[in-house]
Amino acid sequence: MSKLTLDEADKVKMTDQLKSYLEQEFDLSVGAFDAEFLLDFITDNFSATYYNKGLRDAQQVMQEKMETVHDALYELELPT
Repeated sequence: MSKLTLDEADKVKMTDQLKSYLEQEFDLSVGAFDAEFLLDFITDNFSATYYNKGLRDAQQVMQEKMETVHDALYELELPT
């Protein structure tokens, strides 16, 4: 997997959300630079875990769907 990169609009939105969260939950006021630095840290250190979890969830869904297709095809078989 290549390094996760966020487009600028997402990064701005997430930085704003992080700033709001820190203010509301911890009464901690941080500037945009500090919030973006923290977001970069979180992204660099935790994104692979979330990405891999998403892949495992997608694999599970695909496996369940393939089993459904397999069962449906089996039901179509004619006796020989």
